[in-house]
Amino acid sequence: MKKHILVVPGDGIGQEVTAVGKKVLEKIAEKFGHEFTYDEALIGHVAIEATGEPLPAETLEKMRASDAILFGAVGHIKYDNDPHAKVRPEQGLLKMRKELGLYANLRPIKLFDELLEASSIKPEILKGADILFFRELTGDVYFGKRERIEDGNSAYDTMIYSKYEVERIARKAFEAAMTRGKKLMSVDKANVLESSRLWRETVQAIAPEYPEVEVTHQFVDSCAMMLIKDPKQFDVVVTGNLFGDILTDEASQIAGSMGMLASASVGDSTGVYEPIHGSAHDIAGKGIANPMASVLSAALLLDISFGLKDEANVIINAVDQVLKAGFRTGDIATKDTPKDMILGTDAIGEEILNRI
Repeated sequence: MKKHILVVPGDGIGQEVTAVGKKVLEKIAEKFGHEFTYDEALIGHVAIEATGEPLPAETLEKMRASDAILFGAVGHIKYDNDPHAKVRPEQGLLKMRKELGLYANLRPIKLFDELLEASSIKPEILKGADILFFRELTGDVYFGKRERIEDGNSAYDTMIYSKYEVERIARKAFEAAMTRGKKLMSVDKANVLESSRLWRETVQAIAPEYPEVEVTHQFVDSCAMMLIKDPKQFDVVVTGNLFGDILTDEASQIAGSMGMLASASVGDSTGVYEPIHGSAHDIAGKGIANPMASVLSAALLLDISFGLKDEANVIINAVDQVLKAGFRTGDIATKDTPKDMILGTDAIGEEILNRI
């Protein structure tokens, strides 16, 4: 198979973890006889510094020309501490999602048994949890009209959805549920929000097309509680952009660390594959970031964009073997982890490569 992959490291630890993800893709190509070519592009803070734009036209052109995108992270503390900044790294991320039509964000929350002790949740509650989130990615409050009122003391952000936007993400979630446990939970706030009432009505209208799928509806606040209380009850979850952003970060504790969670942002064209963690500038450049979320994102890339499920499973198994051998990065180490088994970014990447 011949494919062209665009690597977009972005900011902070994105630079470090995507380097490991790329090496894993190169190793897979060598092992299975594929031909992957690569290019790189700028986004976020590094793009602003170089071009003045968070998503340069050249980057967007390269994205559209690629078969898949391995993405790092976007963000910088400089902008976090300046709410008045007109140009921000995250603007590049949102524009990328809109321009590429990446309306579906898939976030698998699967716990490796070896990391049961790494989570703050009791192991007996966690063991066996396996959740697939579908977060709508191009609508909601992040893309609605927003404004600071003239006196500067008030502001608003508009939470808006169209029926079409809900239908397309719901169908993807229903189709995934058919391949898993045939259970789908739709999360909203329909007791308060009109946009959520539209969301619920639309999901209810689609449900009869998938009679084998058991559908439940849950308010987002209740869902947040249930994720911690009993995560094993969940199978496929579909929700809006804002709720999905918050719930999947919460669910990272089920997997032990954000450093273990991959994601896929897909639509009708090029898919983007990235770890859910941010740019983490507090540890950037120290060589201690966990690259496994980027490695697992590379596995999703092979599976979803290229249909190479066997190759994806080789990567997942390699990560599992590294964890079984006792190797950890700092974020998933416990007080009982021997110091010589706590590795940096490149070293644990080499352990994964050795097992592919």
